[in-house]
Amino acid sequence: MDEHDMLLSPAGVDALRTALTRAGFTSNGIATRLGSQATGGVARNDYRAALRATEERDPLSTLIRVFICDQTESEATVAAALAPLSVAEAVAGGLVERHGDGLRAGVDLEPYGDDWWVLADVPASARPGRPLHSEHVLGIGGATQTLIGATVRRPVGTALDLGTGSGVQALHLATHAGSVTATDLSERALRFAATTAALNGQDWELLRGDMVAPVAGRRFDLVVSNPPFVVGPGTTTHVYRDSGRVGDAIGAELAAAAPGLLTEGGTMQYLANWVHVAGEEWDERVAGWFAGTGLDAWVIQREVADPMAYVNLWLTDVGESADPERMAAWLDWFDAHKVEAIGFGIVSLRRSGHVDPVVRVEELRQRVQPPLGDQVAAWFDRQDFLRVRDTEALLAERYRAADGLQLRQEATMGDEGWAVDRQVLAMPHGLRWTEDVDPLVLALVGGADGRLPLRDQLALLAAAHEAETDELAEAAGPIVAHLVERGFIEPVTG
Repeated sequence: MDEHDMLLSPAGVDALRTALTRAGFTSNGIATRLGSQATGGVARNDYRAALRATEERDPLSTLIRVFICDQTESEATVAAALAPLSVAEAVAGGLVERHGDGLRAGVDLEPYGDDWWVLADVPASARPGRPLHSEHVLGIGGATQTLIGATVRRPVGTALDLGTGSGVQALHLATHAGSVTATDLSERALRFAATTAALNGQDWELLRGDMVAPVAGRRFDLVVSNPPFVVGPGTTTHVYRDSGRVGDAIGAELAAAAPGLLTEGGTMQYLANWVHVAGEEWDERVAGWFAGTGLDAWVIQREVADPMAYVNLWLTDVGESADPERMAAWLDWFDAHKVEAIGFGIVSLRRSGHVDPVVRVEELRQRVQPPLGDQVAAWFDRQDFLRVRDTEALLAERYRAADGLQLRQEATMGDEGWAVDRQVLAMPHGLRWTEDVDPLVLALVGGADGRLPLRDQLALLAAAHEAETDELAEAAGPIVAHLVERGFIEPVTG
């Protein structure tokens, strides 16, 4: 991207960075100035305490009032806060806009992390009644944060952000990738991303085009995408939300493109919505996206919405919640295609090079230990362990129960005292899985202290239960593999 592709000139970006740094307009600087009560209020869009804390108009107070509290301030006050950036360039670049007899925020300028800033469009909630631009550029929302947390953060040489928007994902990629490429269909979004990159002293390759088209024939070590995944009839009104594909086809399209995008050992992660169709198993349907790709796939469904709630959410997101015809047409489409619900989740793919790729599509609705990206990386590591071991090799390993593993029991009081109805293993950390187990599996896990190979442990169990060791070992193979995949037991190395 050249200098004309930013909201401000290169000199203007430098001047803005100087102003923000000098004022202390950072996450920590704002929290210190406002205090915990006002900072908590801002998070709830309650600006009363923040406005009281910023009544004296020094540069930091002015920037907080304009860009955090969405206030209109006098031109002289804003000029002092933005100096050395001139008001003329700030207005020309859309950073601020004239409103009444003063200036207010023209963009969402958000301090982020320890010392980053992200530039995006002002959200619909801040300008009620003003329709969003068709190429509206999102800031840091819930979906953005979900992908940030889910991304595997191991060092890589090359990284790609598909549909970069304001550039938030690319900011994070640059912390552990040698080079970052980002694409977007919207020229407007690329202007915001270029400005975000320059403001934070980063240098990305920015390419315009629809999803993977700008990088055809190229491969990357890590690919991430928060695509326009909203499910519907294929109508496009806002490019951040609508892909132009019918239904949930964008998720399948990215899956099909993944093999050609990834280097050997490369990882691709993206957010997706998928439909739950009457008479079909949603997980089998989504698993079909990866047939023939040769990639390991782990898809986790984090949320499920009914069609009415889903349509309400996305119409409200763009300020169209009062359009009954739009709502009716969308709901009619869901009815016509027998859509009972819409799932939201994270797709993680890996080019492992093995001929027997692992595909798992499952619910993961519980709260997990952050960052989820560490858990995703560990899941793939466990697949590597399991893939190269048959039952005999699995039984030759020594295992220990995961740290902090808990046993929860449900029992019913009867004539002869308590009778245990159910026993559940529970992981208090990590992915926080729970698993119903029978007494034999419970004994196996309970004896996993890392001292004996599993086959020897099974021999002891066989003797105690008057069973044949070989029969018990044959039955234990898939059970052990499942317990390892879930992380309930861990192989002891060394």
